[in-house]
This record gives sequence, structure tokens and C-alpha cells, in this order.
Amino acid sequence: MIGFLRGILIGKAPPQLLLDVHGVGYEVEAPMTTFYDLPALGEEVKLHTHLVVREDAHILFGFASETERMLFRVLIKVNGVGPKLALTILSGQSVEEFYRCVHDNDVKALVRLPGVGQKTAERLIIEMRGRLPELSDTPQTKGQSGLGASLAASPKQEAVTALCALGYKPQDAAKMVQAIATEDKSCEDIIRLALRGSIK
Repeated sequence: MIGFLRGILIGKAPPQLLLDVHGVGYEVEAPMTTFYDLPALGEEVKLHTHLVVREDAHILFGFASETERMLFRVLIKVNGVGPKLALTILSGQSVEEFYRCVHDNDVKALVRLPGVGQKTAERLIIEMRGRLPELSDTPQTKGQSGLGASLAASPKQEAVTALCALGYKPQDAAKMVQAIATEDKSCEDIIRLALRGSIK
């Protein structure tokens, strides 16, 4: 179907972004690990994509690296893991961190992710262990991204909204953001620190 998109980044509201590809605006959902690696608004970006077709919607998911997309595709094959939960897992952990959880049988780290219960975490480790060799390519290095803040909301407010979209309860998302010194930090930096703090 749609293997990748290359266009101008014109909007972002985690986990969604808007890409202008030759005059056509594509709405794409992406994990926070991809948001961290995005260029500034108005610049060109290339995303590896995966299209999920449902009866009521066609949803396009975008990833900064082929490795992230491959992991996403394997995750959604696990019983009980849909695209939204797969996106949450990729937002809460890097590919390398997920590999470590699987190899080390670290159920506790997976359970800390929103929407991942004990049984799901155990199933992920069992089913993913045999599939990880397929994902042995070295993931792209993620860089810091100095994205412009949205005019509609402060970076702090955007971060809370994004965490809610990833499955956290509003009160928990607010507490996670409140625990961070948010002054002079972008939305992506706040989300990154909040997610790191939640899985310690």
C-alpha cells in the first residue's frame, strides 16, 4: 500500500502529525520516539508508514526508522495487542529498551506502560522472543528535536494531552508533567522526561 511518505511537516499534536505531500495533507499517527526525531515545522520529513484498515476508518501510522515500523508490525500480530497499544509501547520505550525487556524477561518494566497488564506483558515476552531476530537491524539514532511550540496550547498542556492520548488517565498525566521542571522545555522534551520517569 503506502510504504513511505516524504513531505513538509505542517502540523503536530502528539500522537498525530500532518504532512503535506505535493498538496495532499496526510494525517499520520506516530509514536513519541518518532516525534523526538522530527525536524522543525515547515521542513521536509520522510516517514516509513503502515496502513491499518478498519470498517470505520483507514489509519496511517508513521515511523522515523524502518526498525520501528518492523517492530510495530510484529507487535500487532501478538494476541491482545492492537495498533493503539503497539503505538503506546513504542512511545514508552525505545526499540533497544524493548529488546532488553524481552531478553531479560523484564515483565515489570512492560507492566508500567499504560494498557499493558501482567498477562499481556508475559505474552509479549514469550511471543516476541522468537521474532526479535527479524528485527536485528540497528535502529536509527534519535536526536534531540527543537520543534516549534503549537500556538494553540503551551508545551506543558500539549504534553498532558499527548500522554492522555497514549493511554494515561488525565490525573496521572498531569502528575507526571507536574513532576518535571517544564520551563524552557519543548512538548517533546516534557513527554520524553515524563515517560522515562513513569518506567523507573
